[in-house]
Amino acid sequence: MKNLNRRDFIGKTGLAAAGILSSAGLTEVFASTAGAKKKVALVGTGVRGLGMWSKPVIAEASDIVEFVGLCDINPGRLEYAKEFLGGNIPTFTDFDTMMKQQKPDILIVTTVDATHSDFIVRGMELGADIVTEKPMTTDEVKCQAILDTERKTGKKVTVTFNYRYSPHRQKIYEILRSGDIGEITSVDFHWYLDTRHGADYFRRWHRLVEKGGSLWVHKSSHHFDLLNWWLESEPETVYARGARDHYGDKGPFRSENGTCRGCSHKHDCNFYWDITKSEHLTKLYVDNEQHDGYHRDGCVFRNDCNIWDKHAATIGYANGVNVSYSLTTYQPYEGYRIAFNGTKGRIDAWIKESGAMELEEYDEIMVTKSFGEVEYIQIPQSAGHGGGDKRLREKVFRFPEKVDTWRQSAGSRDGAMAILVGVAARKSIASGMPVKIGDLTDLKPMAKKA
Repeated sequence: MKNLNRRDFIGKTGLAAAGILSSAGLTEVFASTAGAKKKVALVGTGVRGLGMWSKPVIAEASDIVEFVGLCDINPGRLEYAKEFLGGNIPTFTDFDTMMKQQKPDILIVTTVDATHSDFIVRGMELGADIVTEKPMTTDEVKCQAILDTERKTGKKVTVTFNYRYSPHRQKIYEILRSGDIGEITSVDFHWYLDTRHGADYFRRWHRLVEKGGSLWVHKSSHHFDLLNWWLESEPETVYARGARDHYGDKGPFRSENGTCRGCSHKHDCNFYWDITKSEHLTKLYVDNEQHDGYHRDGCVFRNDCNIWDKHAATIGYANGVNVSYSLTTYQPYEGYRIAFNGTKGRIDAWIKESGAMELEEYDEIMVTKSFGEVEYIQIPQSAGHGGGDKRLREKVFRFPEKVDTWRQSAGSRDGAMAILVGVAARKSIASGMPVKIGDLTDLKPMAKKA
């Protein structure tokens, strides 16, 4: 499969992609598991909690999983969640009450990022293993508390890095392990959020550092985890720059009431968004604003926005690899480009989504040898974070003990190393100096992950 052009390669890539999917277990039939069902509780009934970690789990694994509790601070949202899930799952506005009464084996945490640590720590103390959305938490103090509690209780934290499970990113991992481009010396990684997805972070609670840790943590922890996983090493130093050039107080105008609804600028604003066109979001958020004051359709130009909308960092790894990373949030298309520079060649990979839910036919990887050989690998695109969502849920709930061939499972150390790059970036921007990851918690970066 050497020196093939794109057209010649198409016939071969279908087989390659099929091999990836088959080896990942997606073609396996869900088999019933002997014994009692695992009792599962969910805290945080927003879009991610319902759309990723309850509705699909019930559909895919109801023979081995039983939801025994839903918890949220918003009683209206809880009632809608119960209706949406189509069952009679007990609901709670008090977390401790749910945990003590229902005694779940697994607690799924999908709350506001800054509160993850509260529920992770208390959940372990009350006897549950944890499945938490990324980011695991938002600062180094909360991170240390999670690490300490896991060690003390013997419970397990799983961080749901679904990007690891997509066939395209798994294939990159395989190529890197093959040694085809020699030893990796540096990486160029640039992520682009478009004016739909990128802007959405500035409508929501994510616009506040105190809620989401900034996009350095909320969004980029996904990317930093990919780097850590691909390189099989851990970050050691971070130097970063950041600015807000487009959203928040940089906007040309802003809504008088803070939301798109009722805004006098809606005919002039390219970011106007009518949330009421979605029945689901209306029932989940709009109809329940009176309970907690949260507005899902906030103005992207609100003055209280205090996160950055462009980001750049130089990351030094313990194994000597240097990474140049950037994230921008107002691009005309969504996707990323990454290049791994090695002693024998280079890997270039890119993903582009050309619309809100529109997928390209395939994602491409180009492997170039130092002396002329070029190989193109095309992986068909899949919905659900590149096809990773279902595969992740399958590993978490149905096959947790299955051999982890590509080391895709992520625990608390993985979660920590992903968020600590973003935490270090925030600190570097504030000080103008590089920050050492080893100074943030008691974890010391490893050159080669065990």
